Formats: sequence, structure tokens, C-alpha cells
Amino acid sequence: MNWVNTYVNEYYNWLREKTFIQKDSDTDWFLINTPFVGAFNDTIEIYAQRKNGHLRLSDNGETMSNLELQGLHIQGSKRRRALLDTILLNYGIRSENDELTIEANIENFSQCKHNFLSAIIEINDLYVLSKHNVASIFKEDVRNYLDNQDIIYTPDFISKGTTGLEFNFDFQIAKKDKEIVIKSFNIINKSNLPTFLFSWDDIKPVREKITKKKVNAVAIINDVEKEIKTEFLEALRAKNADYILWTQRDTEESRKLLSA
Repeated sequence: MNWVNTYVNEYYNWLREKTFIQKDSDTDWFLINTPFVGAFNDTIEIYAQRKNGHLRLSDNGETMSNLELQGLHIQGSKRRRALLDTILLNYGIRSENDELTIEANIENFSQCKHNFLSAIIEINDLYVLSKHNVASIFKEDVRNYLDNQDIIYTPDFISKGTTGLEFNFDFQIAKKDKEIVIKSFNIINKSNLPTFLFSWDDIKPVREKITKKKVNAVAIINDVEKEIKTEFLEALRAKNADYILWTQRDTEESRKLLSA
């Protein structure tokens, strides 16, 4: 076992150690406190219920409520509503009265919980759309950049990994002898970076076996008026994932990462 596998295993153990479960004494719901960071640097909590082999997960309305508290009103913008609906569709999430839910057979608990957490994390990042933060969507900026470079890509690419879980990447580029999966980060932190590295590590051997191609990962990071911590870039290098800083996107080195 190499050092990378050792640290990946430590990450799995950390996830287990930092996940706490509590039974609601008045109902048949269980509270799952995860180690992932929410909108106000608190941990993301989800609720689980099982009935006759059927699983239901809920956020108890907290995700949308947190967006409102940050000044982001989804219903006030068709663009924001469309972006939210896209995230919900990608992960199979329903939204009723601002409560996010997902339902599945209990045998699919792992994939269901993974999809639910991934959706909540992406929705939490929508706060950057509030007027006092930023006026554009970074993912759209990345899409326009790829279009301007005449790069053919697949948006919202989904791939299954060795764990059997499916992971969503913003873009996928298929070349003759290699494949590139891309994740855009308007904000990179200790919550979304490990998720990206975990998903990249999990799909790589599966994709390479299926496609018979080398599979690369590229993180495109918004560093405009932001200082990106060195530890985040070092973590990407340690997992052999490439990155492009947005301020350096037009350099020859950056273009080569996305070319054949």
C-alpha cells in the first residue's frame, strides 16, 4: 500500500469518526450529523427515515433557510431558480415548501446519502449569487472559456467509481488517448476539496479500465481577488490532480492541460 492509499483510508476513517447519529425520541427519524461544513461554518445535518424498506432523507428546510438568511432569494430570479432546479435534477432531489428530500430503496442508502450531501453542498455555494458578493456564476464562466477555446466537452458528467457510488463533474473532455474530468471552484475550502479528491480517486481506475485511456482531473479555481491557500494546491498535487488558476487560464501551460 502506497502513502496515498494510506491517507485516503485515513480520510474514510475520519468521515466515520466525525459522523454522529441520534434518534429522535418522539418520531421514527434519525439525525445524522456529518463532518461537512455548512453555510455558517456549522456541520451539515440530514434526517433519515425508514418505512417498509423505503428510505427518505430530509434537510428539514435548513438549506434554503440558510440561503435566505444570507440574502439570496431564489424565487426572485429566474436564473437562480433555473440553477437550483438543475442541481436538484442532477442529484434526484425534490423541493417542497423549501424542504429538500430524496427517496430510494433502503439498499441504495449509500448512494442516496452521497447524492443528498453533494446537492446540499452545491446549493450552499449558491450564496455567491447574492448581489453583495458576485454578479456571475463561475461555472458559466468556465463553460464560456471552454467554448472560446473550441473545446468539445460533456457538461454535468456522471461516472461510477470503485465504491459503486456515482459522482458528478462539471465537465468531461474526451480525447483520443485520454479523458479529462473538470471541477470548477468559485470557492475552494476544506469541505468541497476533499469531496473532489475522493471522487477523482474513486472513478479513475474504473474509467481507465473502461475507456483504455489515461484519465486526468483538472480543478479550475477562481483566484480573482482571492488568495488560494497553498495547502489546497498541495493536496491536488499529492493526488496527481492538475489545477488551473483563473487568473492564469490564458497561459500556454493552462491550455496544454486541456489539450490533447
